Amino acid sequence: MADDNTRRSERGTARLTTDELARAVTDELADWERTELAAFTARRPETRESYLSGSGLPVRRVYTPADLPADWSDIGLPGRYPFTRGPYPTMYRGRTWTMRQIAGFGQAEETNQRFRYLIAQGQTGLSVDFDMPTLMGLDSDDAMSLGEVGREGVAIDVLPDMEALFESINLEDISVSMTINPSAWILLAMYIAVAERRGYDLNKLSGTIQNDILKEYVAQKEWIFPVRPSMRIVRDTIVYCSQHMARYNPVNISGYHISEAGANAQQEIAFTMAITKAYVEDVVATGVDVDAFAPRLSFFFVSQADLFEEVAKFRAVRRYYAKMMREHFGARSPESMRLRFHAQTAAATLTKPQPMNNIIRTALQALSAVLGGAQSLHTNGLDEAYTIPSEQAMKIALRTQQILADETGVTSVIDPLGGSYYVENLTCELERGIDDHMRKVEELGGVEAAIEQGFFQREISDTAYDFARRKANGDRPVVGVNKYIDEGEPEKIETHQLDPASEARQIARLQQIRADRAPDRATAALEHLLAVAKDDSANLMPATIEAVKAHLSMGEITGALREVFGSYTETPVF
Repeated sequence: MADDNTRRSERGTARLTTDELARAVTDELADWERTELAAFTARRPETRESYLSGSGLPVRRVYTPADLPADWSDIGLPGRYPFTRGPYPTMYRGRTWTMRQIAGFGQAEETNQRFRYLIAQGQTGLSVDFDMPTLMGLDSDDAMSLGEVGREGVAIDVLPDMEALFESINLEDISVSMTINPSAWILLAMYIAVAERRGYDLNKLSGTIQNDILKEYVAQKEWIFPVRPSMRIVRDTIVYCSQHMARYNPVNISGYHISEAGANAQQEIAFTMAITKAYVEDVVATGVDVDAFAPRLSFFFVSQADLFEEVAKFRAVRRYYAKMMREHFGARSPESMRLRFHAQTAAATLTKPQPMNNIIRTALQALSAVLGGAQSLHTNGLDEAYTIPSEQAMKIALRTQQILADETGVTSVIDPLGGSYYVENLTCELERGIDDHMRKVEELGGVEAAIEQGFFQREISDTAYDFARRKANGDRPVVGVNKYIDEGEPEKIETHQLDPASEARQIARLQQIRADRAPDRATAALEHLLAVAKDDSANLMPATIEAVKAHLSMGEITGALREVFGSYTETPVF
């Protein structure tokens, strides 16, 4: 009788090729379905006739080696093209993801206190949420801002507001993400002006400004100008940062808001890649080499409820992006092909009924982001279905990330679900889905034409309606809402309370700054900005930096530029 070593050797020499293994497994699967499976389901049928992923892809009951990619190089190794398994060779073994809890409310001083609280709790990056007037380029004393100042984020009108926002925070030591789009370049100008006044080296500043205006027309519906001048602003920020801010990401291309508007996982990554292609084409058209700016492009995705699909989604979009940058744009540097992304757990999944369940939802969604290789992460507060998170909710959300990093062991191995028959198959399905959507967009004439024709808007609307219908009829279970519902009084939790005097204080400060500034300098800065705006080949950033240094307000800048760029009204989609 052969010993164990001999038997292992014989098995090694009899190892099947990949094709042989796939055929053998396929034959065995068919036999299993005819015998064990058929007999078992005859006695105990499955609970549903069909199973679907969160984005509607069919889910088979079992996956095998036959479902793996035919080419091993599509899976590959971490830090190596096509980066399916992660952008860096060591991933979390070398550096844990940045823990970046978003914060913003009231005046700058109030948000600054929250920032310092979160830093003291171990947060490793700042993320700023701005109020609706700031997002829309309106001043706090604008008639349309009444009642909205500081309510859903921090109010920033003029440069002194930005100085107060980052008071006693060293901007060279901590990365700063700013979630803002139509007025993003003005906030970036203020951030630069603060850094210059403090004597910082701009090349040492790290972080990102969202600045993804195309997804506003697609999903979030916050814009100031028409599509073409808005694209010009994004282009100018990318070019400026590539020349002056080596570590700063001038655009954070966002699938998150596409998802929150109702898109599924497949649409989220496909539409994000279509938008990315449009931005890159716009910058390359100015003569800037793709390798000069592509390494500073960054991305922002949601981490939704379907754990395995979310992991596969992150892997699929990373691979697609790498191939697009190399094969379509001719990128040569690996840094230009590495998709780096921030993830946020899904606010749209959080519920008012049984709010403590939101802690569990957030933890599992955060896990999928980590298993998918996120570079930074925001975990939602349990009370976000009600209002801006309280300090307690933010602390629990941050501790969720810290427990994941320090107690679960998920940081010890890179891409631990790599090689999973299901996850690899789903990764390939989602990558093919991106390609299919990209072809549709190109057939429509590109992203701008597709926006004007309502393509993205209709796709998202149809998906959102289908999800709402399935949730209403119980086909999509939501614990505490349509399943396991509590009777009686709803659970009470602590919520954040906005200081009602904050709006009046902000308006008073804005008006005082206008009264105290040097009028000649403000007038000259605005005239220069308008002259630059009329020359499409000129870069808006230097003139905007001078404008904010002259204490021109957000609303004064956007209001004047409307005379040059015009305004935009969307054609409704039904």
